[in-house]
Amino acid sequence: MNLERIKPHLPWMTLAMLVVIVSLIDPHFLNPWSMLSLAADIVPLFIMALGITFAIYIGGIDLSAQSMANMVTVVATVLLGSMGAWVAVFCVLLGAALGAFSGFVTTRFFVPSFISTLAVGGVAYSVAQWLSGQRSVSMDAAQRDALFGWMISKTGGIPHELIIAAVLLAICWFIERRTVIGRNLKAIGAGELAAVASGISVAKYKTAAFALSGALAAFAGLLFAVKLSGGAPSVANGFLLPAIVAVLVGGTPLTGGVGGVINTMIGTLIVAVIRASMLYLDVNATQQQMFFGLILIA
Repeated sequence: MNLERIKPHLPWMTLAMLVVIVSLIDPHFLNPWSMLSLAADIVPLFIMALGITFAIYIGGIDLSAQSMANMVTVVATVLLGSMGAWVAVFCVLLGAALGAFSGFVTTRFFVPSFISTLAVGGVAYSVAQWLSGQRSVSMDAAQRDALFGWMISKTGGIPHELIIAAVLLAICWFIERRTVIGRNLKAIGAGELAAVASGISVAKYKTAAFALSGALAAFAGLLFAVKLSGGAPSVANGFLLPAIVAVLVGGTPLTGGVGGVINTMIGTLIVAVIRASMLYLDVNATQQQMFFGLILIA
């Protein structure tokens, strides 16, 4: 059988194989309510991975996503009292602006995205430390429930986090597959020099990709803050590596140009099943990071 024909199907085949293995370890794993709960728990990771997908899709990388989410947990918590529901809009726009700045530095000053996003992540982390006083901060529970309680509620037993994830996935899929932006991002990832030669404004579209990544990282941070009713400069620590793993094992390679957000959904589910299996096998948190590192190399 031709390996090239199998390659596009490897992510979902891997997912199916892992589900079978974990269900053999624990037959309760396939319980529908347990699976819904598992899926809801990884929504912030999935949203972060969605954003990183756009950066990797163009052949770049976004290492600021984790720090961006951490910063937004603090910003949302500190400003909730004065801004109310508008704090959500502010946080997403702040993430988009910082992401766009990463793209600007990368395209205008020819700084590799590895460096520019790492630097912006450092800025975000410092802002989070400054605003929080290097400690955890808490939201007013009544105000959080009144304004954002719907984000973590359930309807008919379905967690609203899953509905939010589905809406964001649909929006990202539409951008990727049905817009000029998406087609140009694919062209840039497939061959940047060819995209330049064909008249595409590469700098503009690459900046847009990083802005999308920043906005989605900020949204993930907002969801973290609502779920935890507060924030801290380290709330999302440990999420960057699994998010990147989700993008790569889903079938969007670092070279860019192929894959996309649907692949990232599959990759995130793979990460979720792997995390669940490690919990069943009593693998501690530090060893989990080591395991994800090995998966990333593979």
